[in-house]
Amino acid sequence: MSSINKPSKKKSTSLGEFNEEKLFSFSKKNYKILLFGLAINILGFILMIGGGSDDPNQFDASELFSHRRITISPILLVIGYIIIAYAIMKKEKVNSK
Repeated sequence: MSSINKPSKKKSTSLGEFNEEKLFSFSKKNYKILLFGLAINILGFILMIGGGSDDPNQFDASELFSHRRITISPILLVIGYIIIAYAIMKKEKVNSK
């Protein structure tokens, strides 16, 4: 004789309980870190601006290849992108009840 398996009754979840458990991907802290990284990137691009000459026959290598444009700006851009990646990957600590 074969036995019949009855499905187990699952606890039903109300809509209110479902909405309480839903978490956002980013917290407020993640957005602050993300905006800070974006501000660092904008600063890096602003430091890279310039170096042009009004006279096309004149070339000013010291202005075009300045320390600010060649070293400081790319370092700020890399740091900004690292901060943005950290803000995206950072998980909020879950408080156990």
